[in-house]
Amino acid sequence: MISRQQAMSTKPHLWTKASACPIVASPSGNMPRKNKSSKRAPRIQVKMQPPASPLGPLLNREIAWIRFNDRVLSLVADPTVPLLERIRFLSIFQSNLDEFFMKRIGILRRRIASPGVFRSRDGMTATEQFLAIRGMVQEMLKRADLLFSSDLRPELNQQGIQLLDWASLTLEEQAFACRYFLEAVFPTLTPLSVDPGHPFPFISNQSLSFAIRIQHPDREENLFSRVKIPELFPFWVDLAPTPSPAPGPTRRVSILDIVSNNLSLLFPEMKILGFMAFRVTRNMEIERDEENVDDLLEMIEQELRERKFGEVVKLEHGPRPDPWLLEFLHKELETTEDDTYELAHYLDFSNLSALEQLKRPDLKYPIWNPVNPIELGDDAADLFQLLSTKDLLTHHPYESFSSSVEKLIHTAALDPNVLAIKMALYRTQENSPIVESLIQAAESGKQVACLVELKARFEEQRNVQWAKKMEDSGVHVVYGVVGLKTHCKVLLIVRKEGPGLRCYAHTGTGNYNNQTARCYTDLGLMTSRPEITNEILEVFNYLTGRSLKRSYNQLWVSPIHLKSQLLAQIEKETVIARSGQPARIIFKCNNLEDSDVCHALYRASEAGVEIDLIVRSICTLRPGVPGLSEKIRVLSVVDRFLEHSRLYYFSRGESKPENGSFYLGSADLMSRSFMGRVEVLAPVHDSNLRRRCYEILSIFLSHSAQSWRMLSDGNYERLLPSEGSDPLSAQQALMNLVKKQFVDREMMEEAIRSLPRVSH
Repeated sequence: MISRQQAMSTKPHLWTKASACPIVASPSGNMPRKNKSSKRAPRIQVKMQPPASPLGPLLNREIAWIRFNDRVLSLVADPTVPLLERIRFLSIFQSNLDEFFMKRIGILRRRIASPGVFRSRDGMTATEQFLAIRGMVQEMLKRADLLFSSDLRPELNQQGIQLLDWASLTLEEQAFACRYFLEAVFPTLTPLSVDPGHPFPFISNQSLSFAIRIQHPDREENLFSRVKIPELFPFWVDLAPTPSPAPGPTRRVSILDIVSNNLSLLFPEMKILGFMAFRVTRNMEIERDEENVDDLLEMIEQELRERKFGEVVKLEHGPRPDPWLLEFLHKELETTEDDTYELAHYLDFSNLSALEQLKRPDLKYPIWNPVNPIELGDDAADLFQLLSTKDLLTHHPYESFSSSVEKLIHTAALDPNVLAIKMALYRTQENSPIVESLIQAAESGKQVACLVELKARFEEQRNVQWAKKMEDSGVHVVYGVVGLKTHCKVLLIVRKEGPGLRCYAHTGTGNYNNQTARCYTDLGLMTSRPEITNEILEVFNYLTGRSLKRSYNQLWVSPIHLKSQLLAQIEKETVIARSGQPARIIFKCNNLEDSDVCHALYRASEAGVEIDLIVRSICTLRPGVPGLSEKIRVLSVVDRFLEHSRLYYFSRGESKPENGSFYLGSADLMSRSFMGRVEVLAPVHDSNLRRRCYEILSIFLSHSAQSWRMLSDGNYERLLPSEGSDPLSAQQALMNLVKKQFVDREMMEEAIRSLPRVSH
């Protein structure tokens, strides 16, 4: 447990930068006025010291996630990772942290302020969680800044990528930056000062701003002014007259330095007594009442409007803040010191992502081009014939998404024998080829139904736009089940074949998004097995109609019976182990936090079941505890691609792994997945595909690079390759395997082409 003293004692290194305006180190003049227009309840500043308590059987969910982001940060410090990829991981670390605050801290704040004492499953109060998180975040931000200033920035400089402050610019470069400010930036800036006739301006989420303390030359009254940095400009401005991403030296300065050194132009004749850059993060979790809503689309559109005004859950500022300005911001934003984070360098490391566009392949991972799945040829007309005879398993990004899933949907849209297409869409990208195929199919007269999940977090606006566009094109659009989030990834194609109909289905672990399919690892199953396609049809009847079907024999569907089926399979392995037979469970997922699943796995471990859990992010189960979880091992893989696939294996007492049970799909082992979402797990029946699934799991368990072992106290230790072993990561091993299979196939095809023709 992190004490209050520890939580508050971490001080980032100070950032020194030249400034054209003096910083006043002590407050003077008028203190900030109170915002009388606010209707929010007063913020409760956390002062309680969390008591120390022994670890219970379950760990804290929020702290488990913070530890995951710490593993992301560790890649920033990894010298084996290419330099620009380390920059990318620092940007991801920042984005992850921002999203965590937007989603989780507002909830904790509400629990602190509510009557009664809320305790998490590990026994921590909301206050204890908040303070522990704050202490961990402060320490991580300190390390992030140190990595940037002491490691990344000097290495970038050595590679000819110089990120400079104003004092390091030549006179010519300062002149160029000032011209850039006057010609491009100055006309877009709008200083907003606060006085009785001008209210405090709205500060939008994640925006960069300057707070400025100004004074009339003939008065002593302090005035507050805010200048927002528009997102129109690159954060790092290239100082070359003709910026180019081509290889070669590049010198850049931040937009914050440019603006701060030209602030006087915004306030002619006024005294600038101090300024500070700041950034706010707002709560994005809006409480909704779906039961009493007539139009879900209208509710989501209203929620998007309300979300802009969510309470501020994090206030970030640079070093040595002007005390008067900081106090003013606290009053107006209704924040406290516990919501405030002082950063030594730049307020938003995610701005470094622009460096990824530099054409420096020597500083990045080698380009990976997904290969076409071995079973799929170049002739799209053969796709349905192939699926009528066998199941296919796709593994992205190792195998191409566009030549498998997109190809299937595009082929269906053009095929005159296809009568209907049904699909559940959770997240997709701008200019989605899949959505365009659905529109094309509808316009050609096919029956097309698409469930668009409007509540997909941070994708609501895009999904609303796609929903309206598809509706205008004749697609039957529905918005899911009231009270549930439709998270399953399922597709059904109905095709006329001979005198009857045949259904083809795809279900998987990832979104129908060809951009994330290149950087997320996901599995997909294509099949025409009637026992599966018939049940996927029933799932769509549940989603689009009001079907109350509860008996699924093949699929595990939540909230109907996925959890009970999963627990039953764990219990079967437990019984097998108690009978003296070998029993094994391997789960690969993103998160594990459901307490019933954790306790079921504990019981299985006590019975002797060998359990391997490959959990990317949150894991609240404690492995390796004597008498509780001695047979449980937990690994986390954080590497080049985001681990996103979910695959669940039960040995069933079989000596051959391919004879065990494998299920893949959209569900993590979280309470929300079981009760608050529509999820689908599908069985893998084909023995060759089961063998391949086991091979994938085995690769993750046998390759140590970029893997972390979870300790019983919830901390992680990075695995090191044993002496003489191959230091490959699981992802690199999978890339090598797919490349070898591709080369072997090419060699075989070339050998067949070179055979002499036989005349008949």
